[in-house]
Amino acid sequence: MKYWSQTFIPTLKESPADAEIASHKLLLRAGLVRKLGGGLYTFMPAGLRVVQKISQLCREEMDREGAIELSMPFIHPVENWVDGPRWAAAREIMYRVDHAGSGKGRAKEPEFVLGPTHEEVITPLVKSEITSYRDLPRNFYQIGTKFRNEIRPRYGLMRAREFIMKDAYSFDVDDAGAIKSYNRMKRAYTAFFTRCGLKTIAVEADTGVMGGSFSHEFMVPAPVGDDDIVYCEESGYSANREKATSGLVPKDLADAAPAGALEEFATPGVVTIAALAAAPYDVAGDRQFKTLVYMGDGKPFLVVLRGCDDLEEAKLGALGFQLWRPATPEEIEPVMGAKPGSLGTVKGTIRNPGALAGIFADHAVRLVGNGTTGANKDGFHLRNVNVSRDLEITKFGDFRTVRAGEPDPKSGRPLQIARAIEVGHVFKLGTKYSEKFGAVYTDDQKQSHPMVMGCYGIGISRTLQAVVEQSNDADGILWPWQVAPWQVLVVNLDPADAAATALCLKLAQIAESAGADVLIDDRAERPGVKFKDADLIGLPLRLTVGGRGLKEGIFEFKWRAAKEVRKVAITEAESAVTDAVRAAAAKA
Repeated sequence: MKYWSQTFIPTLKESPADAEIASHKLLLRAGLVRKLGGGLYTFMPAGLRVVQKISQLCREEMDREGAIELSMPFIHPVENWVDGPRWAAAREIMYRVDHAGSGKGRAKEPEFVLGPTHEEVITPLVKSEITSYRDLPRNFYQIGTKFRNEIRPRYGLMRAREFIMKDAYSFDVDDAGAIKSYNRMKRAYTAFFTRCGLKTIAVEADTGVMGGSFSHEFMVPAPVGDDDIVYCEESGYSANREKATSGLVPKDLADAAPAGALEEFATPGVVTIAALAAAPYDVAGDRQFKTLVYMGDGKPFLVVLRGCDDLEEAKLGALGFQLWRPATPEEIEPVMGAKPGSLGTVKGTIRNPGALAGIFADHAVRLVGNGTTGANKDGFHLRNVNVSRDLEITKFGDFRTVRAGEPDPKSGRPLQIARAIEVGHVFKLGTKYSEKFGAVYTDDQKQSHPMVMGCYGIGISRTLQAVVEQSNDADGILWPWQVAPWQVLVVNLDPADAAATALCLKLAQIAESAGADVLIDDRAERPGVKFKDADLIGLPLRLTVGGRGLKEGIFEFKWRAAKEVRKVAITEAESAVTDAVRAAAAKA
């Protein structure tokens, strides 16, 4: 047990001005964290206890699924990253340590970097230690501090520059084994988040800079989430916005038959979808073809969408480029022959088609019959454009952002979209890293093969704040039993009274013997202040001693999430407290 006076819980009456969301405000007001700078936080004693409890729950579930804990350095020689497969894509989010000195002779690359994840460290390590199929599969994990050069840190621990993370890496002999490892980690994650008291949804996700063949994110629905999830409750379909698809385009859809010859018409000053949809042209967005120019690994490529659709940029990762970005007007005109606003992909209209790395069209453009697109002449468009007859397309794919109400790809029911917080991510990496670093094993026929990898991350500090975001009310936090900094708060209203102090100690000992972590509020504060702080820090069970109740032989018993306050006879203290603690632990 711990006395309030012997620890440090600096509660605040008001929220700091820079705290934007409920959980961020409560982290600060309840004395769990303090801000050092943008995206940098000190965990105060109560906050640290929550981190330790969440970490232990995570550790138990990882161990249960056969993962092996280790600890790797968080300062990495830059060579590990330069030699790996994602330096070009990851370098901008990484903190770097330059060579000593400045000015002349400074190296082009930094000497060390701070690790956001550890694929570039664990893979060479496993390469040097494991060479035979007999030593596989293996799954190594660690819990520690990570670093990300977050351009816009916000929302407290949600988007921080320094954060606590559990990262794990599996190594298998083949794809089937890797899928088993992946599913074990999904199972561990589901159990872990349930034990933390979080309601999560596992959604299909884009692999992003990590690479790999598929992944799932564990999302906590919350209005202030930094991601959208697309889902259908009836079918169970769920995906994040970057990965989501819909049944908008039937698989057996036939292109519309041409209704007339191509016709060029003047559109002076019209350079947007909205302008072409307005009078006098009146071409609705769903009847327009929108042509976007991107640079992929230094070479231009085109993406064609319906005018009413938005590009989901992450989906361009399916095209195989390591890096991609929107092309500049200076890069566009020499290839297309026109400025943005008059672009199209009608055959024979592109000035320099040989310069392109490809023309990729979203499947939904096939819904457009006899549409309108740019003529690749400034101030001109073409009408009666037919997909199969007129457009130059290298390949069709899914590149658009899904909208709420579109048909679910499984059931056809309307899709819903909600905001959510990402708290965990599992990836099936394949051989991307093992091939790059030469992490191979020898089979029973003395043949060498690359190890098949997976990687798995949980945001420990982000999980802490996600719990607070999901479990709070107007008065403060409502901690789930398993992750509360203390589970029982014993409030002494008369700390100068020896009888009250003795009863508080007795109740604390009973709760502790039943398995609870206990905090005794022994401060010389007014009852109102103590009750306000009790609600604010949100410990699950409050036992209050003092005042008239002590003279009447009773104490107050109140669950934080309930309005009811029970009066319990002191003579029944042992059974009442013991039963309550054990029931709460069994339910958690």
